[in-house]
Amino acid sequence: MTDGLKTIVYPVKDLTQSKALFTALLGVEPYADEAYYVGFRTAGQEIGLDPNGHAKGMTGPVPYWHVSDLRATLKGLLDAGAETLQDVQDVGGGKLIAFVKDADGNLVGLVQDPAA
Repeated sequence: MTDGLKTIVYPVKDLTQSKALFTALLGVEPYADEAYYVGFRTAGQEIGLDPNGHAKGMTGPVPYWHVSDLRATLKGLLDAGAETLQDVQDVGGGKLIAFVKDADGNLVGLVQDPAA
């Protein structure tokens, strides 16, 4: 089951410049500001900046679908022909992410929030 698109992550080359741009665009300071990820929360959305995104195969922004069972959803996507670009990874506190590429080259991300 999906809870919709709530997160989009942009691969960036200059984290400092991108952070300034998105701070100006969104009108909020980042809630997470690390060398490996800068995250903003606004209007019910999470906007992330990933300075390692290009190296992971991100060719542009990746929309992340929030799902209740990431592993089962990932298996379904792989069975339907998707290719794993980032396997399941715990990014802290039990939050799981992964992303795949479909046959047309589109990137599809998955997020499973920790159990409440």
